[in-house]
Amino acid sequence: MPGQNRRIYLSASRKSSGKTCLSIGLLHALGQRGITTQPFKKGPDYIDPMWLSRAAGQPCYNLDYNTQTDREILETAARAVTADCSLIEGNLGLFDGMAEDGSDSNAALAKLLQAPIALVLDCEGMTRGIAPLVLGYQEFDSELRWAGVILNRTGGSRHESKLIHALEQHTDLPVLGAVGRSPDMQLTERHLGLVTHMEQADADQRIEKMGQAVAGSVDVDRLIDRASSPAADSETETPASLPVPDLRIGYARDAAFGFYYADDLEQFVQLGAELVPFDALHDTKLPEVDGLWLGGGFPETQAEALSANVPMKEALRDRIAAGLPTYAECGGLMYLSRQLSWEGQTHEMVGVVPGDCVMDSRPQGRGLVELETTVDFPWSEVPSELRVPAHEFHYSRLENLDGGLRWGWRVRRGTGTTEEMDGLILGNLFASYCHLRHTERFEWIRYFLEFVRKKFP
Repeated sequence: MPGQNRRIYLSASRKSSGKTCLSIGLLHALGQRGITTQPFKKGPDYIDPMWLSRAAGQPCYNLDYNTQTDREILETAARAVTADCSLIEGNLGLFDGMAEDGSDSNAALAKLLQAPIALVLDCEGMTRGIAPLVLGYQEFDSELRWAGVILNRTGGSRHESKLIHALEQHTDLPVLGAVGRSPDMQLTERHLGLVTHMEQADADQRIEKMGQAVAGSVDVDRLIDRASSPAADSETETPASLPVPDLRIGYARDAAFGFYYADDLEQFVQLGAELVPFDALHDTKLPEVDGLWLGGGFPETQAEALSANVPMKEALRDRIAAGLPTYAECGGLMYLSRQLSWEGQTHEMVGVVPGDCVMDSRPQGRGLVELETTVDFPWSEVPSELRVPAHEFHYSRLENLDGGLRWGWRVRRGTGTTEEMDGLILGNLFASYCHLRHTERFEWIRYFLEFVRKKFP
């Protein structure tokens, strides 16, 4: 097995079937067997990849039809060429997606990647009915390749035996395992999804328990045996040598801010920038940098600590006011506002953005978005009226905004910040609720770095 790159696609009949915990457990169990596994996650997502990365000891890459072409997806998947195995975790259900024809579904991605599917089924409240469900999934798309079925949240040995009997009698898919209901196979959830591993001191212990549960319930060796090697034409070229960095870009990375795509982080380095992390919760000064990147995260859960770190707030306020090129996304935008209110408490934030951030009990913006650049778009060489795919997921909104503000984005699909606009421009600051990803559809990192170089040649 070691030395062969094989792929397996973990999908489900619907969302919230326990795929992520099973994926985490599988990654740990494979690692215990000495099998290096490269994790991938379908769609725009930050939190699940954090857990998958932690469990695998490898960066998790997103495969996303919204921002990537088929060729880019294949090139991203080929990053696993040095790993023994690739584990792709789907989102939603196997046949779900935005496109009515299923062209952006998990099934479509599995076919593109030539990856057999291990179908995760939440078996709570189900017995013989599992057979027609599986038959329907097999019949719906005859081009799919199947590894088998993983039964999840089973209610004991008697329940398991009924499920397995129904599948063996009526289908030809092997049962690769049956994982019972257990607190060890759960992660804490909240408004944006799972609580990140950076906020849990026992994250590694949780991963280990999931790994033990999966290893004791799933035939991991058989699962990997049913994985497949992709065709050689999906391999990528040898990467070019990295340039000597001429810029230092600071970025917040801590329990409050952690929404960064792994390949975006790598893209900064490939385009000649050194990334310098800092901790907005505990550091008292900014590192010496030429530009600043404040990603998304959970500033609301860390609002008290962020507010209490007055030296960091003052450093950010002073440096941004002095013209430091800065890009802030969602959580970063919230942190730069005047104040943040959530669950009856209000905390002072940096105060650069002339508005107050208020958390709601319902999403204020959620899903895939399409942005269009305005004539005021701040980064050079980006034409106006350019359509850009992105995504947003925020429970907060900005209130009491000053008038006469300039915006870089017109929101063609989605919510944005206010009145169908997003991308607030204040000096050299560009702050947005929508999340970008660097792909050939919009090379935002290259544009941002060129902007920084022109400000500080």
